[in-house]
Amino acid sequence: MSKSIYRNIAFLLIAVFLMSSCKSSFEKLRTSNNPEKIFVEANKYYKQGDYMKAQILYEIILPYYKGKKEAQDLFYKFAYTYYYLEDYMLASHYFKSYSNSFTNSPYREEVLFMAAYSEYLMSPNYQLDQTQTLKAIDDFQLFVNTFPNSDRVEKCNNLIDKLREKLERKEFEEGNLYYKLGKYISAIVSLENMLKDFPETKREEDVRFLILKSSFNYAKKSIFDKKVERLEDTIAKYNEFVKRFPNSKNLNKAKKIYDYSLTEINIIKNGTGYKI
Repeated sequence: MSKSIYRNIAFLLIAVFLMSSCKSSFEKLRTSNNPEKIFVEANKYYKQGDYMKAQILYEIILPYYKGKKEAQDLFYKFAYTYYYLEDYMLASHYFKSYSNSFTNSPYREEVLFMAAYSEYLMSPNYQLDQTQTLKAIDDFQLFVNTFPNSDRVEKCNNLIDKLREKLERKEFEEGNLYYKLGKYISAIVSLENMLKDFPETKREEDVRFLILKSSFNYAKKSIFDKKVERLEDTIAKYNEFVKRFPNSKNLNKAKKIYDYSLTEINIIKNGTGYKI
């Protein structure tokens, strides 16, 4: 063997030895049954950013420090280890647990916010189930109700707005999908529910125009006996659209729908395209 190969093997053995020594040192600490020493070393790991080792050690000594003055600091850092390790579900759980356990703690406001913020970070893409989004909204609202004078209230409200925007978009896209699939009644119901759920939406113009188009297409495909009734409903939706958005970018398209609907009604009722 060449000297370089011997040298590489030697370095590898030294590295393995050092790794084994480090692991042995941690394992000895973990199984030492010395809570005071474990607490000190856990805090060192926490300060160094080694949150996994800190978490393991904190969890071992939590029962020992229950009811003692150190418990608040220990549990506070323990909860944060989950947050820093991006385990937001358990982070939220332990932040809430801290808030409920240490009601007089100066950190209570912070941890209750962090519980909600952890839920916020788990909120999925708008295309997925939004149960988590609703949970985050509820938790932010709980914080605002509990600490109405907190400096964090404004941030909570801003984050609630972002979450509601996600819910709003999901409802809009669902209605739009129904329209594209030709399920016009489902589109109308979905979009009208969206307007009820989000009365201040910035999408109202697009939503009402999509409702108008859905109503028009549904009327056109209707059986003869139902066509007049449904075209009249389309005209009513047109009037509502124009009343709300007289300068809409879709006004010309909407007017064509109106003109066609009125002409069809006159043809059916009178056998003529002329207005009566």
